[in-house]
Amino acid sequence: MSEDENLNKKEKQLESFVRDTHNQEMISNEGKKIVDDENSLTAGDRGPTLIEDFLAREKLAHFDRERIPERVVHARGYGAYGEFELYQSMSDITMADFLQDPSKKTPLFVRFSQVIGSRGCNETVRDVRGFSIKFYTDDGNFDIVAINFPIFFIQDAIKFPDLIHSVKPEPDNEYPQGQTAHDTFWDFMGSNPETTHMAMWIMSDRAIPKNYRTIEGFGVHTYRFVNKDGVAHFVKFHIKPVLGVHPLIWDEAQKLGEDADFHRRDLWTNIKMGNYPEYEFAVQVIREDQEFMFDFDILDPTKFWPEEDVPLQKIGKLTLNKTVDNAFSETEQSAFHPGNIVRGIDYSNDPLLQGRLFSYTDTQQARIGANYQQLPINKPVCPVFNNQRDGASRPVIDRGKVSYHKNLLANNTPSEVPADEGGFVTYPSSVEGLKKRQTADSFHDHYSQARLFWNSMTPVEREHIIGAYSFELGRCLHVPVRQQMVDRLARVSKELAEPVAKKVGVTVPNVEESTVTKSSPAVSLTNTNFVADTLKVAVFLAEGFPGKEVDAILKQWTEAGMHPVIVSNNLGEVSGSEGYSYKVDQNFLTGSPLSYEGVFLVGGNEADNYFHYEARTFITNMFNHFKPISAKEESRQLLKEMGIEEMPGVIIDTDPQFGQAFIDAMAKQRFWDRPSFLYNV
Repeated sequence: MSEDENLNKKEKQLESFVRDTHNQEMISNEGKKIVDDENSLTAGDRGPTLIEDFLAREKLAHFDRERIPERVVHARGYGAYGEFELYQSMSDITMADFLQDPSKKTPLFVRFSQVIGSRGCNETVRDVRGFSIKFYTDDGNFDIVAINFPIFFIQDAIKFPDLIHSVKPEPDNEYPQGQTAHDTFWDFMGSNPETTHMAMWIMSDRAIPKNYRTIEGFGVHTYRFVNKDGVAHFVKFHIKPVLGVHPLIWDEAQKLGEDADFHRRDLWTNIKMGNYPEYEFAVQVIREDQEFMFDFDILDPTKFWPEEDVPLQKIGKLTLNKTVDNAFSETEQSAFHPGNIVRGIDYSNDPLLQGRLFSYTDTQQARIGANYQQLPINKPVCPVFNNQRDGASRPVIDRGKVSYHKNLLANNTPSEVPADEGGFVTYPSSVEGLKKRQTADSFHDHYSQARLFWNSMTPVEREHIIGAYSFELGRCLHVPVRQQMVDRLARVSKELAEPVAKKVGVTVPNVEESTVTKSSPAVSLTNTNFVADTLKVAVFLAEGFPGKEVDAILKQWTEAGMHPVIVSNNLGEVSGSEGYSYKVDQNFLTGSPLSYEGVFLVGGNEADNYFHYEARTFITNMFNHFKPISAKEESRQLLKEMGIEEMPGVIIDTDPQFGQAFIDAMAKQRFWDRPSFLYNV
């Protein structure tokens, strides 16, 4: 089978839009071959530039319009292509075409993003992450506009502008950028008790993810699956990373601000290396007759369905295996919409979802234009015919006189498609009640699940949440803002509110805290998947290192899926005994302890004071970030001098199972029982 035949439908479609400019003549947009692209047309050598220079005008005018308005939220984003593979047919609960045949692969595009900041903001700040997926199914596009939390701030979309106005830079001084640690955000959060649960998740480690390969995605909203017999089930969507869900710690996230592109660089590099990110696609399903069986309203977007109550069903796998060719044409112009559903999937009465059904279409049309669905990245792989016409930058040329329905001149085409031939039919859910503006009584409990989340956290996770609240509220200049938020926390847990209040200089009110004792172990990151696969180890080598021993260890680690990175004084090569040498990947200036998940201190006969000084600096950072550290016996003196030789997660090669012991330590990733010189929030 040829390479072209192996391309999936979306790749074949995109190929018709892709062109390579290498070895091509320079030709203007109107087809004129360009003699000189370096000099404008002037009257004489030093005379004025002439307005008749149509080539300069075309180039400059196009440049002036190269940017489209950035997204109001989720402006900072990065995308990749992939495919979805179904584990088993879901025909018993949905007639969605791409969920029927396990042998069929569905192409997709994913855009990861941040909510708050502008396109140029730092990627490692504390924030909600977007995880939007566009499935290019044979029945049209299906979008899951997910985030890395299972809930949202608010219950009704009418409050979304208020939320975003509060979290954006404050309008009088236009700062801070891409951060929640300021008065207006916490004023909104404290003034709107429905946000209390979401605040707990934002202050947890999940808000500072390690990379895009290890974040979890949640569809947040309640949808419906509908089968061929018209039977519906309520459903929520989950995307679980195969590598597990792993965060940074606060100090790492702050220091990584030096590399504003940290997350996108990691995604791009790993896809290029063949470390394709994988995620299992799962659903939670509730029968319609079970709608009112829970101690929360299943339509409330500020509540999640605990996995212990509503088990996950893993139904397929998403694999990201291709980077974009052009970040603007593909990632920036990609347009997602929670209203993009296919036959077999339908909406619920989730009030936040209902508002987004209008808002997202309106947003994409305002930002990209009326014909945004015809752009290659957004174009379905199935045929599209209707009577919509014109609009700015329309690439489709529709022949014929008719652009209306019904008609005689075109034999009443494009024709409607009956349901039994694949036409989309809305699920006939019953709707009744008086028209009114009010929140349902079942949406009024704002503290029970916040307490459930707190109960689910381990001691170290609780310590981080307390530190996060202390930092964020400590940056608020207005005492009433701090006090109001601590008042909310006291209703969740006094154990949480008391240390935060002490740190930010307010008091704990005498209010009744939640009495919920239930927990959900699934939401604790200590219960995630831990593997050594794809993790990077900084290997500190100096001239004269023990070649054969090091080579055997590095081969063992590489076979386990780890990536040794050679670090030394200088770029070039570093030579060891017995004729072994390695290309140096990073020197101490270009490398960073933040970039590696572990370290192997080897040294060598010619290790100088500079080598030992830099090694000590690297290891101090990695120790304080609770990462595994290993060393050759000859280099353990340095660790002894640092006072960390016998600390948890520090392994010396005197251990007969040294290679495997370090693989196991890398898989664990953090040694929280280790003392640290940092206060970690």
